[in-house]
Amino acid sequence: MRGVKHLIQCHCVLPQYRGRKEPFFHKFTVFSIVQDDETVLPKFSQCNNCQVIHKVMDLCKSEIVPGVDESNAILTINDIKASVPEKFCKVMNNHQCDQASWEHLKFILENQIWGESIIISRETLGDSTQLKLLRVNDQNNYVLESHLRQEEILGEYSL
Repeated sequence: MRGVKHLIQCHCVLPQYRGRKEPFFHKFTVFSIVQDDETVLPKFSQCNNCQVIHKVMDLCKSEIVPGVDESNAILTINDIKASVPEKFCKVMNNHQCDQASWEHLKFILENQIWGESIIISRETLGDSTQLKLLRVNDQNNYVLESHLRQEEILGEYSL
């Protein structure tokens, strides 16, 4: 069993894209659990823009749940905070982590997947991306790491 963060496409459009001829639909990150046989455990997730409920059935695949505008059964960040040690909560709050990152942290702690990292900050500067990772060493110990990733394709490229 492993956890994966992936994108889900909603049918809502962010305000800055409303005037386009071709719609540019909003995408948001969700966290899913993938079983050993590569099946994704279905779950409900809420769009962080329009609040519509999606049934996530596979990686990058969901269906909007018609007629449901909200659900008290979906875990929120506040629900997760109650079961996470305070030192982890401080780091996650300071970096304004999204719902999927909180769910990833909960999954790591509950399944004791020590050494796994969560991206808590990402900034693109030119052709590079700077990542800040929270590596969970155990229930009470973590390390913050920073990595620079080159985004430019170097050398010759041909089709």
